[in-house]
Amino acid sequence: MANAYFKIPAAINEKVLNYAPGSPEKAALKKAIAELKSRQTEVPMTIGGQKVKTDRKLPMHPPHELKHTLGHFYKGGAEHVRMAIDAAMKAKPAWEKMPWQERAAIFLKAADLVAGPYRQKMNAASMIVQSKTAFQAEIDIVAELCDFWRFNAQFMAEIYQEQPLTISGSGIWNRMEYRPLEGFVFALTPFNFASIAGNLPTAPAMMGNTVVWKSAESVVLVADLIMQVLEEAGLPPGVVNLVFVDGPVAGDVIFSHPDYAGIHFTGSTGVFQNLWGVMGQNISKYKAYPRIVGETGGKDFIIAHPSAPARQVATAITRGAFEFQGQKCSAVSRVYLPKSQWDAIKSMLLEDLKSIKMGNPEDFSNFMGAVIDEKAFDKISSYITEAKNSDKAAVIAGGGFDKSEGYFIQPTIIEAKDPKYRTMCEEIFGPVLTVYIYEDGKFEDTLDLLNNTSPYALTGAVFSKDRDAIVMATEKLRHSAGNFYINDKPTGAVVGQQPFGGARGSGTNDKAGSILNLYRWVSARAIKENFVPPTDYRYPFMAEE
Repeated sequence: MANAYFKIPAAINEKVLNYAPGSPEKAALKKAIAELKSRQTEVPMTIGGQKVKTDRKLPMHPPHELKHTLGHFYKGGAEHVRMAIDAAMKAKPAWEKMPWQERAAIFLKAADLVAGPYRQKMNAASMIVQSKTAFQAEIDIVAELCDFWRFNAQFMAEIYQEQPLTISGSGIWNRMEYRPLEGFVFALTPFNFASIAGNLPTAPAMMGNTVVWKSAESVVLVADLIMQVLEEAGLPPGVVNLVFVDGPVAGDVIFSHPDYAGIHFTGSTGVFQNLWGVMGQNISKYKAYPRIVGETGGKDFIIAHPSAPARQVATAITRGAFEFQGQKCSAVSRVYLPKSQWDAIKSMLLEDLKSIKMGNPEDFSNFMGAVIDEKAFDKISSYITEAKNSDKAAVIAGGGFDKSEGYFIQPTIIEAKDPKYRTMCEEIFGPVLTVYIYEDGKFEDTLDLLNNTSPYALTGAVFSKDRDAIVMATEKLRHSAGNFYINDKPTGAVVGQQPFGGARGSGTNDKAGSILNLYRWVSARAIKENFVPPTDYRYPFMAEE
């Protein structure tokens, strides 16, 4: 229950440092990178506050420098998932009874640790493990992770303060109790954003839930760092339990457990739909209907009106499509451009791509690194190879790929003759952009085409100087994107400013970075207390005349 005496500090977005030449942060980051690479790190699982090792040790390599071994992590099995569930259920009674202000203090401290003493250690891990530039790492693992923890604490306070009407002197007191879910929550996190990896287990935990967290194996070192921060901030043992297991192994145990209460997921649409089906089949086993919260795939778009300034559109495309190798849920993957603007925009894009450097992110002049692993490399490169051999599309820029030293794929632009060509429809999750050119007079028809081309609805943008065109696009694309941008690239949502999530095949649209997400992790109980209970069953209307 909220107490007016306690007030959460107003959340402010963490400042993003720029790492300019000669800056102290750049020097500190280079030192942190050198320190991390100078040793081999062992990464255990964390279950019930204990560091758990197994007889299965798997190596960790930077995706851009395969010859370098960062260390090893310990792979678990079904028994470790069961241990994690037991630890979560054991920790649950004390954790949910802890005053919310004390829970908030843990995550607020964690945010300050990330922004302070852990900052460059976190950035170094992100750059090496995820192949992010210093700027992309700073935005993700520092600024956005801090924002999630600080804003979620503020949202939590707002939820607890939301109380029903009580009329003074009525003899009745109404109040709302925001209980955690009954059971444990499963957090299944992706490789591409450390902030998401940190938010998915901790948003439910902040609301009093205990969690089993399965990290993507390619970024276990980053996940372990987040766990270290939480422990230093005072998170009690068993509240969040980090396991490194295969997905099917975790699913077999978790989705058949009677205390399973919900999932917080970011990953592919296919996996999410499969998990939903499994939960549906097992629904009679659960004590309560599980909360299903997921952010899944995207086929994110830019559409430019003939009035749009070519330079603005080109810059948005380059940044939106190729930063972090296109491995953002929100990355631009398909673009619709008017014929009258194509030559100018094409020239600018080709000039941009000529200047882009790709390689090890330790070289701060590089704009791009490697894709995350060999599976991703093979999938992405297969799309490029197919486009090279298709009569419905042509590769007009990039198209090269090489995995001899790291999983490098050139920023690639495909021009599609067919607006329903495969790369206009399917999620690729790599540095591959497909462009379709439409006749200037068919802007409205192209909006309809865009709306019906892909099953996804995550992010999208319209560029135009014509207000009527903006209004038309905003209305016609109402259900095409959960995050819609006007004259801006459709990436880079900021916690508290642009709550993130999409619908259709892109997820449940529960808006990470807003109060809406936290409501999903509570089960409200309405309490009515009558101070003067009636003593006669009869009502006034029953009295005789």
